[in-house]
Amino acid sequence: MSIASRTLRTVSFLSCAALVVSFAAAAQAPRVGAPAPDFTATDSHGQTHSLDQYRGKYVVLEWHNQGCPYTRKHYLSGNMQTLQKEWTTKGVAWFTVISSAPGEQGYVTDAEENAYVEKMHADPTAVLMDPQGKLGRLYDAKTTPEMYVIDPEGKLIYEGAIDNRPTPDLDDIKGADNYVADALTEAMAGRPIATDYTRPYGCSVKYGD
Repeated sequence: MSIASRTLRTVSFLSCAALVVSFAAAAQAPRVGAPAPDFTATDSHGQTHSLDQYRGKYVVLEWHNQGCPYTRKHYLSGNMQTLQKEWTTKGVAWFTVISSAPGEQGYVTDAEENAYVEKMHADPTAVLMDPQGKLGRLYDAKTTPEMYVIDPEGKLIYEGAIDNRPTPDLDDIKGADNYVADALTEAMAGRPIATDYTRPYGCSVKYGD
């Protein structure tokens, strides 16, 4: 067999192997309508939370990066805090998730995050610290912000963007269609969710190696 033929076979094998890995990752990613992956994570106050312990409640997962302009849009405008307060008051468990790795943009210590929450008057149920990216990869989170809504039976009922204005402009908050609020409102009223998946927008989640 010629060197060229052997090279071609090697390239073909590696391409197929990469494709198999890609398909396997896609198969493991959460899907709307399917059970949401269970998780256990520690918050910025050292408390442990698992999805299973919130069975019977709606759960929102909000991927976060303090330095991301798209995240800052929703915090500097007060939009995210308003959503957190509105829905936690209605019994929703709302978790902000930080999956930035040490040394990457968005990585913060527990103390730094707690100071940020206080400064921004944020009101999530807890901030889950995920510096190793385990929770982020489990949910295949790609951007900040990226939103997931889980129903009381543990089924994923919404995944994607926070709203339909994919810009970092604070002025675009006004008049935006908030997909998370829509999904929770419709689900709690026993209605089908009109939009259960959208393409997320924002900064890439800053995972480590």
